[in-house]
Amino acid sequence: MDISVTDIGDGVAVASLQGRLNMASAGRLREAVNEAVASGRTKITVDLAAVEFMDSSGLGALVNGLKVARQAGGDLRIASPSEQVRLVLQLTNMERFLTTVADPRTAYAS
Repeated sequence: MDISVTDIGDGVAVASLQGRLNMASAGRLREAVNEAVASGRTKITVDLAAVEFMDSSGLGALVNGLKVARQAGGDLRIASPSEQVRLVLQLTNMERFLTTVADPRTAYAS
Protein backbone atom coordinates (compact mmCIF):
# COMPACT_ATOMS: atom_id res chain seq x y z
CA MET A 1 0.00 0.00 0.00
CA ASP A 2 1.33 3.39 -1.00
CA ILE A 3 0.06 6.43 0.91
CA SER A 4 0.85 10.01 0.04
CA VAL A 5 -0.57 12.95 1.97
CA THR A 6 -0.91 16.32 0.28
CA ASP A 7 -1.66 19.54 2.13
CA ILE A 8 -4.07 21.54 -0.05
CA GLY A 9 -4.39 24.46 2.35
CA ASP A 10 -7.04 25.74 4.74
CA GLY A 11 -6.47 22.83 7.15
CA VAL A 12 -7.30 20.25 4.46
CA ALA A 13 -5.19 17.22 3.57
CA VAL A 14 -5.75 14.58 0.89
CA ALA A 15 -4.44 11.10 1.64
CA SER A 16 -4.12 9.20 -1.64
CA LEU A 17 -3.99 5.43 -1.25
CA GLN A 18 -2.91 2.85 -3.79
CA GLY A 19 -3.09 -0.91 -3.36
CA ARG A 20 -4.87 -2.99 -0.75
CA LEU A 21 -6.24 -1.45 2.45
CA ASN A 22 -6.05 -4.45 4.75
CA MET A 23 -4.56 -5.66 8.02
CA ALA A 24 -1.02 -5.20 6.70
CA SER A 25 -1.54 -1.57 5.65
CA ALA A 26 -4.25 -0.21 7.96
CA GLY A 27 -1.68 0.94 10.54
CA ARG A 28 0.02 3.16 7.96
CA LEU A 29 -3.28 4.88 7.21
CA ARG A 30 -3.86 5.44 10.93
CA GLU A 31 -0.38 6.96 11.26
CA ALA A 32 -0.88 9.21 8.23
CA VAL A 33 -4.20 10.55 9.55
CA ASN A 34 -2.80 11.03 13.06
CA GLU A 35 0.20 12.95 11.69
CA ALA A 36 -2.00 15.15 9.50
CA VAL A 37 -4.33 16.00 12.39
CA ALA A 38 -1.41 16.62 14.77
CA SER A 39 0.00 19.11 12.26
CA GLY A 40 -3.28 21.05 12.14
CA ARG A 41 -4.86 19.51 9.05
CA THR A 42 -8.11 18.36 10.64
CA LYS A 43 -10.14 18.07 7.43
CA ILE A 44 -8.99 14.85 5.79
CA THR A 45 -10.08 13.32 2.50
CA VAL A 46 -9.00 9.76 1.83
CA ASP A 47 -8.81 9.16 -1.92
CA LEU A 48 -9.70 5.50 -2.51
CA ALA A 49 -9.74 5.57 -6.33
CA ALA A 50 -6.67 3.29 -6.56
CA VAL A 51 -7.66 0.92 -3.73
CA GLU A 52 -8.72 -2.37 -5.26
CA PHE A 53 -9.49 -4.15 -1.97
CA MET A 54 -10.46 -3.20 1.58
CA ASP A 55 -11.14 -5.53 4.50
CA SER A 56 -12.44 -4.93 8.02
CA SER A 57 -9.03 -3.69 9.19
CA GLY A 58 -9.06 -1.04 6.48
CA LEU A 59 -12.59 -0.07 7.43
CA GLY A 60 -11.45 0.19 11.05
CA ALA A 61 -8.63 2.53 10.03
CA LEU A 62 -11.10 4.80 8.23
CA VAL A 63 -13.45 4.85 11.23
CA ASN A 64 -10.50 5.56 13.54
CA GLY A 65 -9.44 8.42 11.27
CA LEU A 66 -12.97 9.83 11.35
CA LYS A 67 -12.91 9.74 15.15
CA VAL A 68 -9.47 11.38 15.38
CA ALA A 69 -10.41 14.13 12.92
CA ARG A 70 -13.74 14.87 14.62
CA GLN A 71 -12.16 14.99 18.07
CA ALA A 72 -9.86 17.69 16.67
CA GLY A 73 -12.84 19.65 15.33
CA GLY A 74 -12.53 18.41 11.75
CA ASP A 75 -13.90 15.60 9.63
CA LEU A 76 -12.82 12.72 7.39
CA ARG A 77 -14.39 12.07 4.01
CA ILE A 78 -13.70 9.44 1.39
CA ALA A 79 -13.42 9.98 -2.34
CA SER A 80 -13.93 7.74 -5.35
CA PRO A 81 -14.29 4.33 -3.69
CA SER A 82 -14.02 1.32 -6.01
CA GLU A 83 -16.95 -1.08 -6.35
CA GLN A 84 -15.39 -3.52 -3.86
CA VAL A 85 -14.83 -0.74 -1.29
CA ARG A 86 -18.33 0.63 -1.88
CA LEU A 87 -19.75 -2.88 -1.29
CA VAL A 88 -17.89 -3.18 2.04
CA LEU A 89 -19.26 0.23 3.08
CA GLN A 90 -22.80 -0.79 2.13
CA LEU A 91 -22.66 -4.21 3.79
CA THR A 92 -21.41 -2.69 7.03
CA ASN A 93 -23.78 0.29 6.78
CA MET A 94 -20.79 2.60 7.17
CA GLU A 95 -21.75 4.76 4.20
CA ARG A 96 -24.10 6.46 6.68
CA PHE A 97 -21.09 7.72 8.66
CA LEU A 98 -18.38 8.15 6.02
CA THR A 99 -19.30 10.92 3.62
CA THR A 100 -18.39 10.02 0.03
CA VAL A 101 -17.36 12.68 -2.48
CA ALA A 102 -16.44 12.48 -6.15
CA ASP A 103 -13.39 14.78 -6.12
CA PRO A 104 -10.95 14.61 -3.19
CA ARG A 105 -9.71 18.17 -3.78
CA THR A 106 -13.17 19.73 -3.45
CA ALA A 107 -14.50 17.62 -0.57
CA TYR A 108 -14.63 20.65 1.75
CA ALA A 109 -15.49 23.36 -0.80
CA SER A 110 -18.27 25.59 0.47
